[in-house]
Amino acid sequence: MKQLESIEQYNAYKEKETVFLFTAGWCPDCRVIEPGLPDIEAKFTQFDFVSIDRDQFIDLAIEEGVMGIPSFLVYKNGKRVGDYIGKERKTIEQIDAFLSQF
Repeated sequence: MKQLESIEQYNAYKEKETVFLFTAGWCPDCRVIEPGLPDIEAKFTQFDFVSIDRDQFIDLAIEEGVMGIPSFLVYKNGKRVGDYIGKERKTIEQIDAFLSQF
């Protein structure tokens, strides 16, 4: 999974088919799903997957309405087409089901 390094990079990825994962190093629920994320990336090859450190990009998280992590945003051609936002623990199966609708 790619790591976001700048807002300019974020804006460029939004123009493609991209899944953004908002996460943080201190987030235990984020660590729980980490082992399954490579399988998700392998299954949904139409997307670029980009990890965003919520603490490093807190203004972006607020702008995007991300109040809990882990959270997923899906963009296609500059438009946000879906999100899976919330503070609850997510399973790989739930993430798979969410991404399957795109």
